[in-house]
Amino acid sequence: MGVLREEMLSGDAVLRIDVMGVGDQEHVLEEMTFLNYRLASVQSRKDIKKAKPDMIWDRQKSRKDIRYQEGQLLMDGDWEQGELNKIIVTMLAFEMDKVGLHPFHSSAVRYRDRSILFLGGENNHGKSMSQIEGCRRGGKIISTETTVTDDEGIVVMGSKSVYLRIRAKGTERADLPSQDQGVAKFFDKEPEFIIYEDSAPVDLVIMPGIDGHFDTKVVEMNRFEREYQSYHSVMNYFGLNQLLAPGGIVMPVVDTDELRQKRGDFVSRFAADKPYFMVRAKTPQLLFDEVEKLM
Repeated sequence: MGVLREEMLSGDAVLRIDVMGVGDQEHVLEEMTFLNYRLASVQSRKDIKKAKPDMIWDRQKSRKDIRYQEGQLLMDGDWEQGELNKIIVTMLAFEMDKVGLHPFHSSAVRYRDRSILFLGGENNHGKSMSQIEGCRRGGKIISTETTVTDDEGIVVMGSKSVYLRIRAKGTERADLPSQDQGVAKFFDKEPEFIIYEDSAPVDLVIMPGIDGHFDTKVVEMNRFEREYQSYHSVMNYFGLNQLLAPGGIVMPVVDTDELRQKRGDFVSRFAADKPYFMVRAKTPQLLFDEVEKLM
């Protein structure tokens, strides 16, 4: 049984993973669909640059265990691919944070030469449908699930898959309805999806709420709401609410007070100079009508 060493990269962030006790396994992950859906643009390489591993997984141990010690995540035993995906999302997001890359749980479109961010925030009530409606009106996709900005708030990367078609074992979700069914409820046909590749600042932030039971409502968000919901959005990746596996196995805390405060300072700067609106509507069409009025 040999050792597999691999690095995951997103922008300038690098996560090194060493796996002990591998057989003919060539990669840590069998496929990268979920990782790219969650962290925008991830690549792997075998040409190791980091001197020290960030994750060490000993597959030879019989008991499943995970812990964070002295800056390294240590794993023992047999882990499902879906569980690994969730763990790597947290660890790579942590490395992204260190180099000033900030993933937001959000979608974004480039529409009429402006970048509109649909913020997931504390709840997730329509960012995907809002993005699809923006594309139906001629907008281009900046991101679908995750929007990554630099420390100045400029969008530098975004996930481009509109749908997550593949969920590895361990990431299945019975509570999430079919994405195709959701689209069919609001759209006669799927629009053409055109990718916007350039970097750009965020011009308008929308907290969507698509709910067929409520009348249309538009409210400008105050400073506390803007920062609160934005912080929820960026904290979505750090695993603090993640139950990884049956048996009550949780994601260890890899965050630090220093990085949390630095993240909070970034969110405060990001939210300070942008228009933020909560828009609630029965359909994405009615919601985007209100977005157009705000532009």
